[in-house]
Amino acid sequence: MQVQIRLKQLRESRFLTQRELAAKAQVGISTIVRIEKGQQVPTFKTIKRLASALAIDPSELAQPDD
Repeated sequence: MQVQIRLKQLRESRFLTQRELAAKAQVGISTIVRIEKGQQVPTFKTIKRLASALAIDPSELAQPDD
């Protein structure tokens, strides 16, 4: 599954807005918006921050649910 789809699913499943996730992950809201729209590929550092904010392993951002 693509990172942008997975990120949005994970964010919404935790009832977080883009702004809330950005604050928790210490990234700009524009970063979240661009990633979710597929306009930006997140760096490994950003993936680690997002994963930490979502309380998941970074590898889960790129893996589908079973």
